[in-house]
Amino acid sequence: MAALRSTSSRLLATASRHAFKSTAVMSRSMASVADATVESSPNASSDSRMKSIQVYRWNPDSPTEKPRMQTYKLDLNKTGPMVLDALVRIKNEIDPTLTFRRSCREGICGSCAMNINGTNTLACLCRIPTDTSAEMKIYPLPHTYVVKDLVPDLTHFYKQYKSIKPYLQRDTPSPDGKEYRQSKADRRKLDGLYECILCACCSTSCPSYWWNSEEYLGPAILLQSYRWLADSRDEKKAQRKAALDNSMSLYRCHTILNCSRTCPKGLNPGLAIAEIKKEMSF
Repeated sequence: MAALRSTSSRLLATASRHAFKSTAVMSRSMASVADATVESSPNASSDSRMKSIQVYRWNPDSPTEKPRMQTYKLDLNKTGPMVLDALVRIKNEIDPTLTFRRSCREGICGSCAMNINGTNTLACLCRIPTDTSAEMKIYPLPHTYVVKDLVPDLTHFYKQYKSIKPYLQRDTPSPDGKEYRQSKADRRKLDGLYECILCACCSTSCPSYWWNSEEYLGPAILLQSYRWLADSRDEKKAQRKAALDNSMSLYRCHTILNCSRTCPKGLNPGLAIAEIKKEMSF
């Protein structure tokens, strides 16, 4: 009986090994067939539009590693039309370590400002070039300290904005205790000024700001400064002009006009700076 039991055990073990081997072979063959199906499926390669995107990468956790450009490839048929769509897709589906700022996706917050193919702009408003033969290159805003990847350090930029006291200053109360009114003509003077979203695209495209950013306020802050100088309701015009009355805060502008060319909102900081100079002269 013992011999019979051992023989039966051996037969069962041999049968199970054969069954397992057959299952494994079948699994491997099915996987191969599935892969082949994916490779030969229609529209997989013939209709795809693969775009190479080079992205600036630097990680502060690895300070000894030099910044580098990393290439990603996306099918434009499966990606939204804007550069921010591509970056979000890269982060969600390819590389979750990629870091960048974004918020509104509507060109209002200014968070996604970066340098795309040599131009400072907003990633949410910049369309992806459809030419698949040319690589797209994305860098953080130039001449800024980089926090990580595409995130610039704008601490100094915001300190400069705070320094101009960007709020209404007056001592005279409203006649009826309600809002401070102004004429329609005075209100129109603020058009092209209040729309600035402080994305810093203009300031970081200005060579004068690159070399003198510690003291020169730069196009974005000067445009904001003129917004309050031009406001008929503000009563601190003399103090605002006195704060700019030095050789650096205002007069480092040499009207190169990179600022006006690159503004993603279509504003004209160069004109605002010229208006301030006129105010200072008269």
